[in-house]
Amino acid sequence: MIWTPVLLALCAGVTQAVWPIPSSYESGDGVLWIDQSVNIKYNGVQQTASGYGLNNTTWSTRIVSNAIERTYDTLFNKNFVPWKFHPRMSNFEPSLTSNSTYVKSITLQQTASDPTNIMKPTAGGVDESYALTMTTSGDVTITGASSIGLAHGLTTFTQLFFECSGGGGVYTTLAPVSITDAPKFEWRGLNIDTSRTFKPMSDMYAMVDALAYNKMNRLHWHATDAQAWPLSIPSMPELADKGAYASFQKYSPADVQALQEYGALLGIEVVMEIDQPGHTSSIAFAYPDLIAAFNVQPNWDSYASEPPSGTLKLNSTAVYDFLEKLFDDILPRLKPLTNYFHLGGDEVNVNAYTLDDTVGTNDTAVLQPLMQKFMDRNIAQLQANGFTPLVWEEMLLVWNLTLPANTIVQTWLSDQSVAETVAKGHKALAGNYNFWYLDCGQGQWLDFRPAVSASFWPYADYCSPRHNWRLMYSYDPLSGVPANLTHLVLGGEAHIWSEQTDPVNLDQMVWPRTCAAAEVLWSGAKDASGQNRSQITASPRLSEMRERLVARGVKAEPIQMPYCTQNGTQCAL
Repeated sequence: MIWTPVLLALCAGVTQAVWPIPSSYESGDGVLWIDQSVNIKYNGVQQTASGYGLNNTTWSTRIVSNAIERTYDTLFNKNFVPWKFHPRMSNFEPSLTSNSTYVKSITLQQTASDPTNIMKPTAGGVDESYALTMTTSGDVTITGASSIGLAHGLTTFTQLFFECSGGGGVYTTLAPVSITDAPKFEWRGLNIDTSRTFKPMSDMYAMVDALAYNKMNRLHWHATDAQAWPLSIPSMPELADKGAYASFQKYSPADVQALQEYGALLGIEVVMEIDQPGHTSSIAFAYPDLIAAFNVQPNWDSYASEPPSGTLKLNSTAVYDFLEKLFDDILPRLKPLTNYFHLGGDEVNVNAYTLDDTVGTNDTAVLQPLMQKFMDRNIAQLQANGFTPLVWEEMLLVWNLTLPANTIVQTWLSDQSVAETVAKGHKALAGNYNFWYLDCGQGQWLDFRPAVSASFWPYADYCSPRHNWRLMYSYDPLSGVPANLTHLVLGGEAHIWSEQTDPVNLDQMVWPRTCAAAEVLWSGAKDASGQNRSQITASPRLSEMRERLVARGVKAEPIQMPYCTQNGTQCAL
């Protein structure tokens, strides 16, 4: 008997979570077991749990070998007992007997050669699709046009299996299975801020791992900002030595390279941002002459969106020399494993330039040509090094800059911003802050003096309320975009700004809500009938994905209590 995904999700006590939901998915109710002796072949070559059998001298074979190793680790070391998804006190586990059927073989078949830049593919430059079949007799076949597609297929395969209580084995109750799958959007990312609070490398690796398990493919590293400069630049060591919060809160060049390499093996391209000309006041700790309006007190809010105020001077040859030296240092180190660099450009406060001795005015008629010159210089250096530039939407839509045609514009203020960006012919990333800002709803982090405190009561932050997973799931990156321009929307990113997020609560702030964005970006916001996807069918799958993340060591927060997950639709209205 073949059950549709909708019917499965509505049946109490039935688990069949694959997240994100595949393009096409059919499954049954047959039981299969799997153990570590399972026979795995990649393009006809026998493999083992450590990928032995592959000549791991190319990125393609390294990606597949890593995916095989991770599959074993997930199935046998990072699995979970799904008691929360079956009726209370029920005997839901299948019996393991001498006649039980095991998965006999896993055949990985790559149908085309990887592009030569598989370790840093451009958006849309690699075919991430895959197909998976699993018979009731225990034969599994995963096909894909690329090593990344095979890795996605293996990720899906692990989500079909569960751990038996008491260490009694690993099983599925879903055979036979037939899946075909491909992403809706080319760019599926998370933006993580490591300036306002430092994130240790262990957290960065864990974030890449969780992103890959949700079939995302970009980690946008917002490395520096006004508050701290944790990024070590060997040619200018004072930047981090004086700009980091503490001497032990710095990212070395080796750290950056290691994270890039780790991401590349998992299909996650690390894209770095050094925001400018605003959000740069941390530079003043090392180079005070480059920054205008630094740490104006008490009225910092007249010059910046957050303290400390400060912006790179806009018409300074010293600033230009600094940026050239900075990029000469970092771009060649990033280049082997990314095609992209983010130049920032958001929330520039024109009043800061009244205190800029190279400008001395907040008149945008004066400032706009200088901003054009500033970004032209930066983009020219990026292009000379073979990078595709990214900028925040203000550079295009507020400052009305002329940008190279290949510039990717990251929107955040509204759906209209996406529509306006693509109408100007630019590729856009979506991520409306009213939906996909993960930091919202925590309340104010600012302190208010007694004279004004009452007017800010109850101290909500600017983007309250908290954006729960249902709100995030309802967001459509294509909302308001004409049909003939949707191809210019590359995808989008969720964002975790870190005024109130540090390593203690990072996981809970990001997961599993970012899973909702991941499914929108992989599967699309609409179902086959063109309607918003149902919370009723998504909720049990997301709860199960949360359990899988917890099993991986991610402290993801719950979205429902066990009563709901054990009782089908009884928690629905």
